Order: sequence, then structure tokens, then C-alpha cells
Amino acid sequence: MTQSTTAANTAAAMAPRPRRPKRHTSTSTVTRPRSGVWWRHALALVAVAWALFPVLYILSAALNPVGTLSATSPLPQTFSTKNFTDLFNSGTFPFWTWFRNSLIVAGVGTIFQVFIGAMAAYAFSRLRWAGRRPGLMALLLAQMFPVMLAFPALYIMFLRIGDVIPQIGLNTIWGLLLVYLGGAMGSNVWLLKGYFDTVPKEMDEAAKMDGAGHARIFFTMTLRLVAPILATVGILAFVTLWGEFMLASIFLLDQDQRTLGIGLYSLNMADRNTYFGMFAAGALIASIPPVLVYLSLQRQLIGGLTSGSVK
Repeated sequence: MTQSTTAANTAAAMAPRPRRPKRHTSTSTVTRPRSGVWWRHALALVAVAWALFPVLYILSAALNPVGTLSATSPLPQTFSTKNFTDLFNSGTFPFWTWFRNSLIVAGVGTIFQVFIGAMAAYAFSRLRWAGRRPGLMALLLAQMFPVMLAFPALYIMFLRIGDVIPQIGLNTIWGLLLVYLGGAMGSNVWLLKGYFDTVPKEMDEAAKMDGAGHARIFFTMTLRLVAPILATVGILAFVTLWGEFMLASIFLLDQDQRTLGIGLYSLNMADRNTYFGMFAAGALIASIPPVLVYLSLQRQLIGGLTSGSVK
């Protein structure tokens, strides 16, 4: 019985298996309908048109030789540099003085914000000291405080400081810089710390074994490794300081101390209809530095944000 069963199983295993019919594949490519994609392109075109319309309107006003608000059309019809010439040669409105003040505030403020934020982020990321975690939480909570509620206190504080040290008091760009340096500490430190944590700590330990201290490690090794996030913070700081309006309008009162945004606003408020062409010309020139900064450092901006957002 066992032998017959084994022989039957062997014969069944050696028997040829029925073949499945082959599927005939067509060499022609199957075209799938893409009916659900066109609306995305249409929506993107609408968004681009919506974003470029104000720029086109300002360009039309800047090139309009009449230079008034009532004679400006959405599309440029005539081309002239009269508004630029009037703005540069105006004795009432010192445009290049405003431009210089904005460069000082944005340039110096960016350098110090990046440097101070990098040192603070290195301390929070690499050093272990009492109050480290409460300090991080305090910086995070400070960002939730409404900034506008601090404006009256800042005004009175720097008004009193100006009585003692006039160089950094009210109505000075250096006093405004001090406020800017302290106001951006929270967001910069958290963004920088997230990137500092991605740098292996074994590199610091190897440098310490060679006799390097914290200062040497920070300046000669760490800053080079975190260059993308430094560029990212620098771009964000420059663009923010270049276009800041609320605090600068409170601090800077004299005509020669104003930044570019406050100066152009005062030009527009003097006679909105008459000086609108000059205002549009100044706005176009004011947009050049941020655009150049973005175009030159856009790769570092994207790499720094994506690398520092995850650990």
C-alpha cells in the first residue's frame, strides 16, 4: 500500500503541468487621460498673475512721465526715467541717505544677529550647564509675546537712554539696531540649534583630545560645518531688517535718520497724487538688494531650512 502510494505521488510530480495561456501584450503605449492635472496649472498661473500684478503696477507708475496716481494705469504705456531723475535730484527727500541708513541697519544687524545667535546656539547645543532647558523655554515663550505691546516701553527706555548716551538713544539708527539685535534672538537660536545638533559631537571630542578649547572649536571647525544655516539665518535677517516699518517709524523721527521704508512712506504721505511716481521709482530700487541676496544664496537657504528642521 505504501509503495503504490509513493509511486502514484512520484508519477503525479513528474507529470507535465498545464500551461497558462500567454497574455498578448500590445507594443503600443496606453494613453491615460490627465483630466485631473490641468486645473493645477491653471491655479498656478492665477497665483503667479496675482503676485505679479502689484509689481507690474509699480513698474508702470515708475515709468510714467506724468508721475501722478490718477494718471497711472495697470499696464505701462509710456517709458520715461523722469521719476527716477526727480527722486535722485530732490533736495526735500534725501533718497540716498535713506538707502545708506537701510544698508547700515540691515547689513550690520544681519552680521551681529547671525554671530550672536550662533554663539548662543552653540552654548545650548554643545554645553551642559544649569538653566539650559529653562533658558530655551524662556526664548520660546518670549516669541509668543505680542511685540507691539513692548513698543511704549522701548520708546520710554531709549528716550531716557538718549539723555545719558545720545549716540544710542531715540532717533538714532544705532539705538534701533540694539532693539533689533535682542528681538530676533529667540527664532534664530532655535533654528540654529536644530542644525547644530546634527553635527556629530565626536568631532568636538576629537578636537578636545588634540588640545582645542571651545573657542577654537567654534571658530575654526563648527562655523564651517554649519555654513548653510548661517546663510539661511543671514538671508532671513537681512530681508526682515530691510523691510521693517513699525519699530523704525517710532524710533526714527528726523529726515536724515530715516530708513528707506520710512522715507518712502513720508514721501507718499506728503502728497500722494503728486509724488506717486517718485514713490514707485524708489520702491523698485528698494526691492533690488533683497532680490540679489535671495538669488545669490537661495541654495543655502533651501538646504539650511530642510537640514535644520529635522534631527
